Amino acid sequence: MPRRATSSTCAHPEMFNTVGSPETILYSKGYQYVAGVDEAGRGPLAGPVVAAAVVLPPQHLFPGVDDSKKLTPLKREKAYADILERALSFGIGIIDHDEIDRINILKASLKAMARAVEQLTCPVDYILVDGIHSIPAAFGQMAVKGGDGLSLPIAAASIIAKVTRDRMMDDYHRHYPFYNFAGNKGYGTREHLDAIRKYGYCPLHRKTFRGVKENPPGRF
Repeated sequence: MPRRATSSTCAHPEMFNTVGSPETILYSKGYQYVAGVDEAGRGPLAGPVVAAAVVLPPQHLFPGVDDSKKLTPLKREKAYADILERALSFGIGIIDHDEIDRINILKASLKAMARAVEQLTCPVDYILVDGIHSIPAAFGQMAVKGGDGLSLPIAAASIIAKVTRDRMMDDYHRHYPFYNFAGNKGYGTREHLDAIRKYGYCPLHRKTFRGVKENPPGRF
């Protein structure tokens, strides 16, 4: 659940490079509450797509925060805890596999991101969205291609979304161990595809996705 957290300043030589970043430009124009928005889980064959929206205190350093794909699981967990402790607000949006099949993954991803923004509990002046698409939200916004490597708030959102989804897939692994969701997080690895062919797909699989739709349902 989203919550407001107490911010603090952390002086540290290692930091995300924010010089010339989208949020720095916005801060210089007087914006204070800039939300970064990103998602995790567009590519997997199973499980939900999870989005996060994060508002960080302006001009504060967040050592260890970077594009979630560049971090090890341990570093992501540490950054996740720091973000939740110091963010002004964060929100999470989740769209499950059934809705992904109904409306397609792009629409589901944008819907999850809009839902995450709706969960923010602090004022929002502007939204920075990772990618090339805007989201349905009543705020000024900018789509930033490769934003998780260019914007600190987006990078923070990418970490919250990734860790949240990974924890969900770890839990699903206990219910459907045949597919090793704890290891592949639902992505189409050779091991995962072989398991789908051997056991059929499970209730968590995206039945419109290639690699799943060609196979019968499993006996669950």
